Amino acid sequence: MIKNMIIINARVPGYQGLQQVRVDAEGKISAIAPMADMAQNGANIDVTGDRLSLAGVDLQINGALGLAFPDLTLGDSQKLQQICQFLGNQGVDEFLPTLVTTSIEKFQQSLAVIADFLTTASDQAGMAQILGVHLEGPFLHPQKRGAHPQEYLLPLNLENVKQVLGDYGKLVKVMTLAPELDETDEAISYLRSLGITVSLGHSQATAAEAEEAFALGASMVTHAFNAMPGLHHRQPGLLGAAITHPQVRCGVIADGQHVCPTMLQILLQASGDEAGLFLVSDALAPLGLGDGIYPWDERQIEVKQGTARLADGTLAGTTLPLLVGVQNLVEWGLCEIESAIALATESPRHAIGLPGIGVGQPANLLRWHWHEDTSKLSWQRLQFNRC
Repeated sequence: MIKNMIIINARVPGYQGLQQVRVDAEGKISAIAPMADMAQNGANIDVTGDRLSLAGVDLQINGALGLAFPDLTLGDSQKLQQICQFLGNQGVDEFLPTLVTTSIEKFQQSLAVIADFLTTASDQAGMAQILGVHLEGPFLHPQKRGAHPQEYLLPLNLENVKQVLGDYGKLVKVMTLAPELDETDEAISYLRSLGITVSLGHSQATAAEAEEAFALGASMVTHAFNAMPGLHHRQPGLLGAAITHPQVRCGVIADGQHVCPTMLQILLQASGDEAGLFLVSDALAPLGLGDGIYPWDERQIEVKQGTARLADGTLAGTTLPLLVGVQNLVEWGLCEIESAIALATESPRHAIGLPGIGVGQPANLLRWHWHEDTSKLSWQRLQFNRC
């Protein structure tokens, strides 16, 4: 059991000035208030002005420790458990295993394995939790498929959507699709009726087509700038429509390869930082392993310094953990420390309708420290005394 405690002199996302954070015996936040408003008797932890946040949430991660989520089999439960523990050690509390375009059979197999894992896996301290599944495909525009295999792309219609979901509609939390492929405008409304967040991506959609999709209920964009037309002063396209829409949040990969820092700065400023964006890792199966050549569906990817590419040079993803993106944004001077932290901890939660840091939330907290001498940002999990 966690002992009642008070954390003092903390900077908390969304709160002005130094705060006190109370944690009750059940390990939940019982109060957040300015230092002057709460009694300081019995303070257990003085974080001396460091930032305090919930742990990260990764809404787009394709695998880790050599296991790609679209390749899951019934014998992979132990490996999934190891991945959850690994991600917990990387500062992530919750994530969506992402299934990229594959056959309907493999979609169904992976969904079945994850569903079984969620009912049988043991819950260990510090282990990241699976919130559900992100289906990135197979309803993508062929010209913007990126590394997704063309042979498994499907027309976007209600029949195909139901086939891909099968009996696992409640397990799927996010689906990425190209809205211009839906000739009947039925798919987005149907997915929203199931509570699935619709994210637009791998798309050639015009601004008008994107706006129509937003009106139908789409509320996210998958890896902004990547696999979609760039911003153009006469053709703003999907991304331009998303940036200017107050209810839409864009996922972005801050590894310096998927989007160059200058364009990231434009995106951050145009979107209001964490108000319109959230960070994703888009990490592939070699996450947690070294550089090298690894299998990827029936193909191979080469990982160099955290960037994964196909043999023809096509950018396939990254192997950098989510919180490295936070550190990159700060190191590149693109946004304030509080905003960078919120982009990986608060914004992803808000994007799928979850609450951010506040009373009643489990106190799975990260402590962020800015090192003046090296101009670096580091983090660690806040450790509580137990009784």
